[in-house]
Order: sequence, then structure tokens, then C-alpha cells
Amino acid sequence: MPLDPLTLISLLAIGLFAGIASGLVGVGGGLILVPAMMAFLGLGQHAAQGTSLAMMLPPVGILAVMQYHRAGEVHWSFAAVLCVTFVAGAWAGSKWSLKLSEAWVKLAFGAVMLYASCRMLCTAWSQLKPTLFP
Repeated sequence: MPLDPLTLISLLAIGLFAGIASGLVGVGGGLILVPAMMAFLGLGQHAAQGTSLAMMLPPVGILAVMQYHRAGEVHWSFAAVLCVTFVAGAWAGSKWSLKLSEAWVKLAFGAVMLYASCRMLCTAWSQLKPTLFP
């Protein structure tokens, strides 16, 4: 998949949003990046997971990324852009989080998890429905 201008802008926005969410409420990688890459970049589940892990490779997932890379499920240029914007967003999100009360941060965290959960459940249901009710 090429890193054209529209893809680059999408990656910058996704990385920044995920970084802000990470700094604000402590989530980002799997909860924000994977669904966003699937929705906005058209990546499959495995490619989105592999690319997300590649972005976090240095500190977290080198062994997991090696498996996804061997399977051809890592977009390295995407991971690099996401890494830079994620760091910037995490810095900004943490500053915002520390200015909010714990109750507001809990509310934001719960809302992010609820949205991601509903989106994943709806997508899975639409894919499984034809096999359950032929």
C-alpha cells in the first residue's frame, strides 16, 4: 500500500489521536490504532495489528512484530509515521489529563472503550451473520 498524501494525512491524524488518547486516558495501541487503520486505511485485522505492533516495536513487541513481519502483515512506513505522531499526541494528552479531575478521565476512558467495543462487535456481527443465518 503506497504512502500517498491522503494516506499520510490519515496516518498523521490517527497517530496524533491515538497519542492524545494514550496520554489522556492510557489507551492507544490496540484500542485506537487497530480499529482506525481498519476503518480509514482499509487494512485487514492482521495488517492493522502488525502495523500497530511495529509502531510500538522498540519498547514492547519485537517478538510479536517479527511474526507479523514474516507473514507480510506489517506496513513499516505507516508504523514510522504513527510512531512520531503518537509520541507527540501522548505528550499533549498527558498534559490535558493532568488538568482534568479523575472522574472526567474515567468518563473519557469508558467512552473510548464503549465506542471501540460497539464498533468491533457490530463489524464482527455483520461478518458472522450470514454464516449463522444462511
